[in-house]
Amino acid sequence: MNTSKPTLYTCLSPSLLHLYEVQDAIVVVIDVFRATSTIAAALYNGAEKIIPVDSVSGAIELGQELGAITAGERDGKIAPGLQHGNSPLEYPRSFVEGKTLVLTTTNGTRLLHMALRNGATEVITGSFANLSAVCNHLIASGRNVILGCAAWKDRVNMEDSLFAGAVVARVREHFQIFCDASLAAETLYRHTQVDTWNFIKKTTHYHRLASYGLEKDMEWCISVDVANVLPVYKEGALVVHS
Repeated sequence: MNTSKPTLYTCLSPSLLHLYEVQDAIVVVIDVFRATSTIAAALYNGAEKIIPVDSVSGAIELGQELGAITAGERDGKIAPGLQHGNSPLEYPRSFVEGKTLVLTTTNGTRLLHMALRNGATEVITGSFANLSAVCNHLIASGRNVILGCAAWKDRVNMEDSLFAGAVVARVREHFQIFCDASLAAETLYRHTQVDTWNFIKKTTHYHRLASYGLEKDMEWCISVDVANVLPVYKEGALVVHS
Protein backbone atom coordinates (compact mmCIF):
# COMPACT_ATOMS: atom_id res chain seq x y z
CA MET A 1 0.00 0.00 0.00
CA ASN A 2 1.50 3.34 -1.10
CA THR A 3 1.14 5.70 1.83
CA SER A 4 2.42 8.65 -0.20
CA LYS A 5 -0.93 8.87 -1.91
CA PRO A 6 -3.95 10.58 -0.33
CA THR A 7 -6.66 8.30 1.04
CA LEU A 8 -10.15 7.70 -0.31
CA TYR A 9 -13.03 6.28 1.72
CA THR A 10 -16.67 5.72 0.87
CA CYS A 11 -19.33 6.41 3.48
CA LEU A 12 -22.50 4.60 2.40
CA SER A 13 -24.87 6.37 4.81
CA PRO A 14 -24.96 9.67 6.71
CA SER A 15 -25.40 7.64 9.90
CA LEU A 16 -21.82 6.38 9.41
CA LEU A 17 -20.18 9.76 8.76
CA HIS A 18 -18.95 10.07 12.34
CA LEU A 19 -16.63 7.10 11.71
CA TYR A 20 -14.55 9.03 9.18
CA GLU A 21 -11.89 11.76 9.53
CA VAL A 22 -13.88 14.48 7.81
CA GLN A 23 -11.69 17.33 9.07
CA ASP A 24 -8.82 16.46 6.76
CA ALA A 25 -10.74 15.61 3.61
CA ILE A 26 -12.73 16.76 0.64
CA VAL A 27 -16.25 15.46 1.14
CA VAL A 28 -18.19 14.65 -2.02
CA VAL A 29 -21.90 14.80 -1.22
CA ILE A 30 -23.74 12.31 -3.43
CA ASP A 31 -27.52 12.33 -3.83
CA VAL A 32 -28.12 11.09 -7.36
CA PHE A 33 -31.94 10.97 -7.02
CA ARG A 34 -32.05 13.94 -7.12
CA ALA A 35 -30.46 16.77 -5.12
CA THR A 36 -26.90 16.71 -6.44
CA SER A 37 -28.14 16.10 -9.99
CA THR A 38 -30.42 19.14 -9.69
CA ILE A 39 -27.56 21.22 -8.25
CA ALA A 40 -25.35 20.32 -11.23
CA ALA A 41 -28.15 21.06 -13.71
CA ALA A 42 -29.01 24.46 -12.25
CA LEU A 43 -25.40 25.64 -12.01
CA TYR A 44 -24.60 24.29 -15.48
CA ASN A 45 -27.55 26.29 -16.79
CA GLY A 46 -26.24 29.50 -15.29
CA ALA A 47 -27.71 29.80 -11.79
CA GLU A 48 -25.57 32.24 -9.82
CA LYS A 49 -25.60 30.11 -6.67
CA ILE A 50 -27.56 27.53 -4.73
CA ILE A 51 -28.03 27.92 -0.99
CA PRO A 52 -28.61 24.53 0.67
CA VAL A 53 -30.93 24.68 3.68
CA ASP A 54 -31.80 21.75 5.93
CA SER A 55 -35.41 22.72 6.70
CA VAL A 56 -38.44 23.70 4.62
CA SER A 57 -39.31 26.61 6.91
CA GLY A 58 -35.73 27.88 6.69
CA ALA A 59 -35.83 27.68 2.89
CA ILE A 60 -39.10 29.62 2.70
CA GLU A 61 -37.85 32.31 5.08
CA LEU A 62 -34.50 32.75 3.33
CA GLY A 63 -36.12 32.72 -0.11
CA GLN A 64 -38.43 35.55 0.90
CA GLU A 65 -35.56 37.50 2.41
CA LEU A 66 -33.38 37.20 -0.71
CA GLY A 67 -36.09 37.21 -3.36
CA ALA A 68 -34.73 33.85 -4.47
CA ILE A 69 -36.31 30.75 -5.99
CA THR A 70 -37.32 28.34 -3.24
CA ALA A 71 -36.98 24.72 -4.26
CA GLY A 72 -36.88 21.22 -2.88
CA GLU A 73 -38.84 18.23 -1.68
CA ARG A 74 -39.75 15.93 1.14
CA ASP A 75 -40.21 12.24 0.38
CA GLY A 76 -39.92 12.91 -3.36
CA LYS A 77 -42.68 15.51 -3.62
CA ILE A 78 -42.58 19.32 -3.64
CA ALA A 79 -42.78 20.41 -0.02
CA PRO A 80 -45.71 22.71 0.83
CA GLY A 81 -44.68 26.35 0.69
CA LEU A 82 -41.85 25.89 -1.81
CA GLN A 83 -42.16 27.28 -5.33
CA HIS A 84 -40.41 24.50 -7.22
CA GLY A 85 -39.35 20.90 -6.82
CA ASN A 86 -36.15 18.89 -6.90
CA SER A 87 -36.14 17.94 -10.58
CA PRO A 88 -33.08 18.74 -12.73
CA LEU A 89 -35.46 19.21 -15.66
CA GLU A 90 -37.19 22.11 -13.90
CA TYR A 91 -34.17 24.38 -14.21
CA PRO A 92 -33.38 25.21 -17.85
CA ARG A 93 -31.11 28.15 -18.63
CA SER A 94 -34.10 30.27 -19.66
CA PHE A 95 -35.39 30.01 -16.08
CA VAL A 96 -32.38 29.92 -13.76
CA GLU A 97 -29.63 31.92 -15.45
CA GLY A 98 -28.32 34.56 -13.05
CA LYS A 99 -30.70 33.54 -10.26
CA THR A 100 -30.27 32.20 -6.74
CA LEU A 101 -31.94 28.98 -5.60
CA VAL A 102 -32.63 28.11 -2.00
CA LEU A 103 -32.79 24.31 -1.93
CA THR A 104 -33.87 21.82 0.71
CA THR A 105 -34.17 18.06 0.23
CA THR A 106 -34.85 14.94 2.28
CA ASN A 107 -31.31 13.55 2.19
CA GLY A 108 -28.73 15.53 0.19
CA THR A 109 -28.81 18.93 1.86
CA ARG A 110 -28.92 17.23 5.26
CA LEU A 111 -25.68 15.36 4.56
CA LEU A 112 -24.03 18.52 3.23
CA HIS A 113 -24.71 20.32 6.50
CA MET A 114 -23.46 17.32 8.48
CA ALA A 115 -20.17 17.44 6.58
CA LEU A 116 -19.83 21.16 7.23
CA ARG A 117 -20.57 20.78 10.94
CA ASN A 118 -17.94 18.04 11.15
CA GLY A 119 -15.32 20.38 9.72
CA ALA A 120 -14.78 19.12 6.17
CA THR A 121 -11.83 20.78 4.43
CA GLU A 122 -13.96 21.24 1.30
CA VAL A 123 -17.45 20.15 0.29
CA ILE A 124 -18.39 19.49 -3.32
CA THR A 125 -21.40 17.75 -4.81
CA GLY A 126 -21.33 14.85 -7.23
CA SER A 127 -23.67 13.00 -9.56
CA PHE A 128 -23.42 11.15 -12.85
CA ALA A 129 -24.26 14.47 -14.50
CA ASN A 130 -20.87 15.88 -13.44
CA LEU A 131 -18.83 12.70 -12.96
CA SER A 132 -15.79 13.87 -14.94
CA ALA A 133 -15.62 17.26 -13.22
CA VAL A 134 -15.68 15.55 -9.82
CA CYS A 135 -13.01 12.99 -10.71
CA ASN A 136 -10.71 15.53 -12.34
CA HIS A 137 -10.92 17.78 -9.27
CA LEU A 138 -10.22 14.96 -6.83
CA ILE A 139 -7.17 13.83 -8.80
CA ALA A 140 -5.83 17.39 -9.12
CA SER A 141 -6.38 18.23 -5.46
CA GLY A 142 -4.03 15.62 -4.03
CA ARG A 143 -6.06 15.60 -0.81
CA ASN A 144 -7.85 12.92 1.18
CA VAL A 145 -11.39 12.19 -0.03
CA ILE A 146 -14.59 10.90 1.52
CA LEU A 147 -17.36 9.94 -0.90
CA GLY A 148 -20.46 10.63 1.16
CA CYS A 149 -23.66 8.92 0.02
CA ALA A 150 -26.83 10.70 1.11
CA ALA A 151 -28.72 7.38 1.00
CA TRP A 152 -32.43 7.34 1.87
CA LYS A 153 -33.22 8.34 5.45
CA ASP A 154 -29.92 6.75 6.54
CA ARG A 155 -30.62 3.50 4.65
CA VAL A 156 -28.05 2.57 2.00
CA ASN A 157 -29.29 3.01 -1.55
CA MET A 158 -28.03 1.72 -4.88
CA GLU A 159 -27.83 4.85 -7.02
CA ASP A 160 -25.53 6.75 -4.64
CA SER A 161 -23.39 3.65 -4.12
CA LEU A 162 -23.15 3.20 -7.91
CA PHE A 163 -21.91 6.75 -8.37
CA ALA A 164 -19.34 6.30 -5.61
CA GLY A 165 -18.19 3.17 -7.44
CA ALA A 166 -17.89 5.08 -10.70
CA VAL A 167 -15.64 7.62 -9.00
CA VAL A 168 -13.49 4.92 -7.40
CA ALA A 169 -13.11 3.16 -10.76
CA ARG A 170 -11.84 6.36 -12.39
CA VAL A 171 -9.52 7.70 -9.68
CA ARG A 172 -8.19 4.60 -7.94
CA GLU A 173 -4.64 4.87 -9.34
CA HIS A 174 -4.25 8.24 -7.62
CA PHE A 175 -5.40 7.23 -4.13
CA GLN A 176 -4.66 4.83 -1.34
CA ILE A 177 -7.93 2.88 -1.06
CA PHE A 178 -8.18 0.43 1.79
CA CYS A 179 -11.92 0.47 2.31
CA ASP A 180 -14.47 -2.30 1.87
CA ALA A 181 -17.26 0.19 1.14
CA SER A 182 -15.23 1.55 -1.79
CA LEU A 183 -14.51 -1.98 -2.98
CA ALA A 184 -18.19 -2.90 -2.78
CA ALA A 185 -19.26 0.27 -4.61
CA GLU A 186 -16.71 -0.19 -7.37
CA THR A 187 -17.60 -3.86 -7.82
CA LEU A 188 -21.28 -2.95 -8.08
CA TYR A 189 -20.55 -0.23 -10.63
CA ARG A 190 -18.34 -2.44 -12.81
CA HIS A 191 -20.95 -5.22 -12.71
CA THR A 192 -23.81 -2.95 -13.79
CA GLN A 193 -22.23 -0.28 -16.01
CA VAL A 194 -23.14 -2.07 -19.25
CA ASP A 195 -26.85 -1.54 -18.54
CA THR A 196 -27.16 0.81 -15.58
CA TRP A 197 -30.67 1.93 -16.48
CA ASN A 198 -32.25 -1.50 -16.28
CA PHE A 199 -30.42 -2.20 -13.04
CA ILE A 200 -31.65 1.09 -11.56
CA LYS A 201 -35.23 0.05 -12.35
CA LYS A 202 -34.91 -2.67 -9.70
CA THR A 203 -34.09 -0.25 -6.90
CA THR A 204 -36.40 0.97 -4.16
CA HIS A 205 -35.81 4.65 -4.88
CA TYR A 206 -36.65 4.15 -8.55
CA HIS A 207 -39.99 2.60 -7.62
CA ARG A 208 -40.64 5.34 -5.08
CA LEU A 209 -40.05 8.14 -7.59
CA ALA A 210 -41.62 6.30 -10.54
CA SER A 211 -44.87 6.23 -8.57
CA TYR A 212 -44.81 10.05 -8.90
CA GLY A 213 -44.16 9.88 -12.66
CA LEU A 214 -40.49 10.87 -12.40
CA GLU A 215 -38.93 8.30 -14.74
CA LYS A 216 -37.51 11.01 -17.05
CA ASP A 217 -35.84 12.65 -14.07
CA MET A 218 -34.12 9.44 -13.11
CA GLU A 219 -32.99 8.65 -16.65
CA TRP A 220 -31.40 12.11 -16.82
CA CYS A 221 -29.83 11.62 -13.39
CA ILE A 222 -27.83 8.57 -14.49
CA SER A 223 -26.64 10.20 -17.73
CA VAL A 224 -22.92 10.89 -17.59
CA ASP A 225 -21.54 14.44 -17.90
CA VAL A 226 -24.75 16.10 -19.09
CA ALA A 227 -24.09 19.00 -16.68
CA ASN A 228 -20.34 18.74 -16.22
CA VAL A 229 -19.56 21.54 -13.77
CA LEU A 230 -18.10 21.28 -10.27
CA PRO A 231 -20.34 22.68 -7.50
CA VAL A 232 -18.27 23.71 -4.48
CA TYR A 233 -19.50 25.13 -1.18
CA LYS A 234 -18.16 28.63 -0.54
CA GLU A 235 -19.39 31.32 1.83
CA GLY A 236 -22.74 29.70 2.47
CA ALA A 237 -23.62 28.64 -1.07
CA LEU A 238 -22.82 26.18 -3.82
CA VAL A 239 -21.17 27.85 -6.80
CA VAL A 240 -19.30 26.67 -9.89
CA HIS A 241 -15.66 26.01 -9.05
CA SER A 242 -13.44 28.37 -11.00
